[in-house]
Amino acid sequence: MDRPELALQQLHAFTVLAEELHFGRAAERLGIAQPPLSQQIRRLELKVGHPLFDRRPGRIALTAAGHELLPAARRALDEVAGGLDAARRAGTGTAGRIRIGFAASLALTVLPELLRAYRTRYPGVDMEIREMTTAPQVAALHGQTIDVGLLREPPDGEQGLAVEPLLAEEFVAVLPAAHPLAARRVVPVAALADEPFVLLPRAAGTTVHDRIIDLCRERGFEPRIGQHAVEWQTVSALVEAGLGVSLAPASIRRIRLRGVAYRRIEPDTARTVVGMSWRSDDPNPLVARFLETARAARSGAGADGPESRTRDVLG
Repeated sequence: MDRPELALQQLHAFTVLAEELHFGRAAERLGIAQPPLSQQIRRLELKVGHPLFDRRPGRIALTAAGHELLPAARRALDEVAGGLDAARRAGTGTAGRIRIGFAASLALTVLPELLRAYRTRYPGVDMEIREMTTAPQVAALHGQTIDVGLLREPPDGEQGLAVEPLLAEEFVAVLPAAHPLAARRVVPVAALADEPFVLLPRAAGTTVHDRIIDLCRERGFEPRIGQHAVEWQTVSALVEAGLGVSLAPASIRRIRLRGVAYRRIEPDTARTVVGMSWRSDDPNPLVARFLETARAARSGAGADGPESRTRDVLG
């Protein structure tokens, strides 16, 4: 049995001869002499079991078997060519599918800009986007069901995973618009001591939850949590309904509710980190290209943009 590459050569020779219907011209197109061309056609005819060309003095024509084989031969050659091209593009990270996990709050910060930049650079790559909190993203990275995680407070020292920060956000006070403290431009954290709080449960984001609790404790009080919500949008909605106040990453200000006021806080030293994580031994070029895009987007974010007061880009 011929090797696969020889079978492809025979199909290629057959299609060229079928188009030219002249051994001399076909051999010239193929860059070979006429005898090797004739040999390739004979071997293919032996496989088929019937002549593919009607050879008569002064003319050559396809037989019924040749007419039947021609479209199949063209499809086979096209599929191989397409597969080779797809393999080359996948090998360079310009085609294929990348699976990205993201924390819901990142839809308010880096996610839209980053995905847009990646889509612009690599339009041939399919992106599978999955909304997940931090712990499930870490598990999915270990389980190889996602390729990159975009997380708030990515874990340090997680075996087998690499972590890189993208930005750090300050915190803001989230108040009902009619609240007396909403009249201030800057709200002291200590002024919230007697207020009921609306917060994410600790299980939804351990580190950011603990940062908020520590902010309050540093000002001498333990926050009284009246309501829990698993999304920052719900936190804002419950604050608007008058069920309490909150401290939240500054990107929450993109959730524009008429009955909510977002104010800077004092002290404003606490930050929540947004970063990306991936398997440290992953050779997938799609991951490498995504990381490059994220780094370029990070380095291109200046201090004069609309979010300059709500985030510090990490170098």
